[in-house]
Amino acid sequence: MGKAKTNEMYQPIVDIRRADERFHTQAGWLDSHHSFSFGYHQDPENTGHGLVLVNNDDIVKPGTGFSTHPHRDMEIVTWVLDGELEHKDSEGNKGIIYPGLAQRMSAGTGIWHSEMNPKNDREVHFIQMWVPPDTERIKPGYQQLDINGQLDRGGLVPIASGRGHDAAISIRQKGAVLWGGRLKPGESVRIPDAHFVHLFIAKGAADLEGAEALTAGDAVRLTAADARLLTADAKTGAEVLIWETD
Repeated sequence: MGKAKTNEMYQPIVDIRRADERFHTQAGWLDSHHSFSFGYHQDPENTGHGLVLVNNDDIVKPGTGFSTHPHRDMEIVTWVLDGELEHKDSEGNKGIIYPGLAQRMSAGTGIWHSEMNPKNDREVHFIQMWVPPDTERIKPGYQQLDINGQLDRGGLVPIASGRGHDAAISIRQKGAVLWGGRLKPGESVRIPDAHFVHLFIAKGAADLEGAEALTAGDAVRLTAADARLLTADAKTGAEVLIWETD
């Protein structure tokens, strides 16, 4: 049996990706920015970081959305920043996702779902993230939980975890944890010390130790880069999403 990999086996890398460098899809009802290759935007040098394969930053106009479509063998986490998103799927699950409500859909052997903006007077802005499951062909599943109370206490909160954290939602991937934080102005946290870390600034601005200032839509891909200090902007604060993966 092989030995577990340690950070010493990786070359330390801090790779900053600016918001305006992302792939962009404009479809009338949809304004979407993709951190990695997605749909017709394909770059063999940009297909993911660690286990994170998709980080889509979507704005959907009122009364529109993604009509029923299929997925298979993917753990899909959706995080709403503003507005509401209505989920319905072929397993009979349905619900309204709003800011602070963690939601996970396990596509497993196959699932059909829709994601619509139920409001007629307000856009919905959300981040959707995909990681592969550690076991394929599982039974499709769904989970959601409001964690606004935990987020309001500050620091980083486990949103989704495959490692047994007391997280909002569980995912079928032992090598991944998603942390979220609504950092108050000037608040500092340590990012995870992991093989791979994907830091995304969803709102506001922040400074990462040893890197440049970051604003909304910016991301940092870290490889074996230690537990660096992240400090929210003194005026705006920051909402952040941080994946740590094997």
